[in-house]
Amino acid sequence: MNRRKKIKQLLEAHAKKANAKLAPKNNKPKYISKADRAKLEAEAVQEPFAPSE
Repeated sequence: MNRRKKIKQLLEAHAKKANAKLAPKNNKPKYISKADRAKLEAEAVQEPFAPSE
């Protein structure tokens, strides 16, 4: 691989990483662990509905 091609490849890789950082994030929901989900479910069962006016 000649010097020019190697430098060009490095610059393209850096540009690709920079563009990836600037790209909008996907709308994937935040991960909630199984223990946290069980805890939230238990809290929901304890307080089924609070009367709101």
